[in-house]
Amino acid sequence: MSNVLEKIINQKKIDLLNVKKKYTNNFLNSLIKQNKSYINFKNKIVDNIKQNKISVIAEIKKASPSAGLIIKQYNPVAIAENYILNGAACLSILTEEKFFLGGLQHITDVKNKYKIPILCKDFFIDSYQVPLAKSFGADAILIILSGVDNKLAMDLYQAANELNVTSIIEVHTSDEAEKALNFEKAIIGINNRNLKDLKTDIKTTLLLYKILSSHSCPIISESGIKSEENVKEIIDKTGIMNFLIGESLLENIEGTSLLKKIVQINQ
Repeated sequence: MSNVLEKIINQKKIDLLNVKKKYTNNFLNSLIKQNKSYINFKNKIVDNIKQNKISVIAEIKKASPSAGLIIKQYNPVAIAENYILNGAACLSILTEEKFFLGGLQHITDVKNKYKIPILCKDFFIDSYQVPLAKSFGADAILIILSGVDNKLAMDLYQAANELNVTSIIEVHTSDEAEKALNFEKAIIGINNRNLKDLKTDIKTTLLLYKILSSHSCPIISESGIKSEENVKEIIDKTGIMNFLIGESLLENIEGTSLLKKIVQINQ
């Protein structure tokens, strides 16, 4: 790890010390038992695949290290409504506070109004974060293989399985793709963005799919998708029909015509 990813994870370690003082495990478990809003994230994607439908996991975030401040008047619930009306299958909500200006409460706010599967998009470095995310309404978590060692990745995955939370195992390199095949029940996300230098290239999906094509669960192409042409190229060359898209949608949030066009490609 180095550069941007390392900075974010070091900050996350500090932030978690304070969060653990605020929320005990027993308290989190009590919140989870009370919450009736959970939806099976993976099943939603699988159902769409069976119907030959494209799934867009539309991302909600206020800022990012690569783009800076994206939306000044940030309203996650309003953005969620826009995405849902334009055909998003699931949502990804950035909850990291320092670099992305997010918060776990944003998941709860959206879940209180809309019944849609939500990925807690954050930097998971401690199994404690799994019940924490679920207690706020998350249906899925992200495990970034470039940010954790093999043991921690498996611990996070097992903690998610025990809580019936979908794991998305994120990879960017061939070595990570090989490791991801060990997570048999997980969705695998191919991140076209290098989290160390923030450069994007959708050819990453085309390359890594050759390693991941035997995986029995859905595969998602993440980041750097800016057009219908990008989506069509990935579908034509890999058969992947699941896409996590953020900045390209957020930059044109008023119309979200790109989202609508993408979900209608196979219709």
